[in-house]
Amino acid sequence: MEAAVSKRKEMKMSAMNRVFLMGNLTRDPESRQTTGGKKVCVMGLAVSERRRNATGEMTETVCFVDVVVWDKQAEACAQYLKKGRRVLIEGRLQQDRWETDKGEKRSRLRVCADRVHFLNGAKDQVAGAAEDEPEVGADDAERPF
Repeated sequence: MEAAVSKRKEMKMSAMNRVFLMGNLTRDPESRQTTGGKKVCVMGLAVSERRRNATGEMTETVCFVDVVVWDKQAEACAQYLKKGRRVLIEGRLQQDRWETDKGEKRSRLRVCADRVHFLNGAKDQVAGAAEDEPEVGADDAERPF
């Protein structure tokens, strides 16, 4: 009986893992393919925040975030994005854990992107990019890229 009550309490608890970040890419996206054939793209994002400190001076703090993008979205990011490009990332936090060869435990927190919005236009980017770049999302399977 106690186990059933405990189980119901667990089911009532809800959680939300949603992240929205806007910033600039710190490096060109790195694209590769997994052994299973899935496309993956890893990007570095710098998110800055300006605030007034106790003396009234404006200060800026920067948070550096690793972002991982999968499948068709990864292909589009690798094709259209470059270092310095401004993007809006919608996704979730993901913690990776592993053990080194020496047996040391490691972990990292990164954002797994569900949707990537390309913010500044093609004129700000290197030559050869498409004029109207797509907004790429996980549900964009009908897109040709």
